[in-house]
Parts: sequence; C-alpha cells; structure tokens
Amino acid sequence: MYTEIEQQGLDIDWFFTDGKYIGFMASGGGKLPISVADYKDDYQVLVDYFRNLPEISDVLVNPKLDSLLLKVFRSGADQKYLEDYISMTRKGLYSYDKTVVNNFLDPYYHLVAGPTVPLKLAAVPQDILIILSKTRSLNDIESMQEINILEIG
Repeated sequence: MYTEIEQQGLDIDWFFTDGKYIGFMASGGGKLPISVADYKDDYQVLVDYFRNLPEISDVLVNPKLDSLLLKVFRSGADQKYLEDYISMTRKGLYSYDKTVVNNFLDPYYHLVAGPTVPLKLAAVPQDILIILSKTRSLNDIESMQEINILEIG
C-alpha cells in the first residue's frame, strides 16, 4: 500500500486502461486512485513489465503541451521533461503527467504524448491484464487530452 505521505512525496508511475488501450501516468505528488494505492506490489510488477517492453511506435507530442506548461511552470517542454514520457509512448502507451505537480488533491492530468501505434490491451499477458484491469477509465484513452482521476476506478 502507498501511504498518503508516500503519495505526496513521490512521483509514482501508474497505469490504467479503457478496455482497449493503456495509459501511463506520472503522479507528481498527487493522490493515487485506490486501485493503485492499495496494490503497491502489483503496480511494481506493471512498472517492470512496461519499462521492459520493446519500442513499437512513433510518438505524437501533444501540440498544446507547451502552452499548458507555460501556464503552470512558466517554461515549455524541453527534452529532459519529455524523455520518460517519450520512452513509454514508444512502447505504445498514452502518456500523461500531473497538471499541477505536488498539489495532492488536484485530480487533473494532461496528455504529454500519444503513440502512432497503440499497444492493445489484448496483447498483454494475462497476469498483467488482471492487475491493469483494476484501474479503468470509462472514457476512450485515444480521445482524452485531460483526465480527472476521480473518473478512474
């Protein structure tokens, strides 16, 4: 289990699905969904699995990313910021970042990058599918530019 103190102090990688595709999230010190917070060991399995996948896709960086980051950080997206998101997107995942970093209760995330060839949920092994299916969005990932994690169960 991730305690609230851990959640506030760490940038935790977590994942969700819409039943077809997979999203990668960087928590930025934000509150995690219960399905992630309560299953810390399961989520480490997902991190290990997805970080070790081969690259299968080109990357489409969100064209609105710079303007969004300018509002929050007063600077745009540089290569260092994008590095991890691009790495995960090349594996076929849609990659999101916490919009207001270190604001524990703010539930919003924004799309950083999307894959040209998304990894399909049907392509992951059964043990990964079981863990991943605990954290599900009712909306289609491929159309989500912004996510309110209160809508992810």
